[in-house]
Amino acid sequence: MSSSNTLYGALAYNQNKVDDTHASVIFANKMIESADGNYDINSCLRSFEPYLLANQRTEKPVLHVSINPDPKDVLTNDQLSDIAQEWMQKMGYSDQPFIVYLHEDIERRHIHIVSLRVDENGKKIDDKFEHRRSMDACRELEQRYGLVPADQKKQQESLPLKPVNYKNGDVKHQIANVIRSVARDYHFQSLKEYKALLTLYNIGMEEIRGEINGKSYQGLVYSALNEKGEKVGNPFKSSLFGKSIGVEALEKRIAKSTEIIKNKGLKERSKKVISTAMQTCKNRKNFEKTLEKQGISVLFRTNDDGRIYGATFIDHEQKCVFNGSRLGKEFSANVFNNLFRNDNSTNNSVDLTNNSVNSTNNSIDLTNNSADSTNNNVDSTNNSADLRTELGSEKSFNRENQSSSIGGIFDLLSPEISGDNHEEEAFIRRIKKKKRRQKRI
Repeated sequence: MSSSNTLYGALAYNQNKVDDTHASVIFANKMIESADGNYDINSCLRSFEPYLLANQRTEKPVLHVSINPDPKDVLTNDQLSDIAQEWMQKMGYSDQPFIVYLHEDIERRHIHIVSLRVDENGKKIDDKFEHRRSMDACRELEQRYGLVPADQKKQQESLPLKPVNYKNGDVKHQIANVIRSVARDYHFQSLKEYKALLTLYNIGMEEIRGEINGKSYQGLVYSALNEKGEKVGNPFKSSLFGKSIGVEALEKRIAKSTEIIKNKGLKERSKKVISTAMQTCKNRKNFEKTLEKQGISVLFRTNDDGRIYGATFIDHEQKCVFNGSRLGKEFSANVFNNLFRNDNSTNNSVDLTNNSVNSTNNSIDLTNNSADSTNNNVDSTNNSADLRTELGSEKSFNRENQSSSIGGIFDLLSPEISGDNHEEEAFIRRIKKKKRRQKRI
């Protein structure tokens, strides 16, 4: 179960949705209302403040839960509120101050709960066997409310990922499903290889660098691509999808993938298949089809004159992405340009629509995370629907968030609030100042 040390981030994530009319508060327990009868960030901070002041040892006392019923589950606001309260009760948090937000910004209506893991005396709420209790609570709620059970979700998740189709709408959700899964399941050794992989699913990725108030920053932006590989619609910052597909997490994934590819010799299978195809195929089109049958996609990048200046191979069987030159000089772009120089079997546009993704075993197992796992490098889950609990944390000024998946129908996501926030800093300073006063007394 994931925790966080940034209360402001959890509240701001939900309040931003409320301000954009994409969310609303449907229940509050032991929370202070603002003067207008609503629950703004400041009133919520005041509600939680005594508990944070009492906290002495718990480093990450903030709890952020998201419960996501299947779109087929038609639930009223009262039912969703009851589900939230029952879950908190079963997990031992019913006496805590907590607030429940209803989110309606994506296809399925779902709820977020923000609370604390420490009681009014500063003692941490018992979290023994939390994984097992969470699973049991979710099973009971599914049965009580007649919701789509976990076994049906697993069947849905065994289906291959689908490329983004901007014409179908809900582009943000489509992109999220793909990037969270491929970032977890595939091995790539650079952001360029990751970017090439995403083009198979009609997703573009750009790296953004800059400076704000003297502080440098680095981020990623995702966009949908049309059949020509052109960007369509509005781009989405990586922070909208969670830490698992941000720059820091991907860099960790790259380092880990490099080690795995080397230690397990994962290049060899791809090199053998590609080499054989190069020797036996008469033209580029035949070459691509031959690789496709072996579960390998190839992306050639060409200039206006038709010259091949880049080649990337995606081995779906081993879940690996290789730039051609990384496999060896014999697989460099120049070699393929010479090999297919007089080839008229294909046009000279960049191949971004190779559909071999759908012809390989590309199913994504999103439920095999152990309860004791603490690897937060890239592990994440997609948004396939059924009742599940997402226990995430917000960006905390680059403080690393350790998390452990609780498996099954429970998913870990990390809604982020990017950038520094003066109100949050002021709140943190106030808490520290009051704690110092307490120590003197």
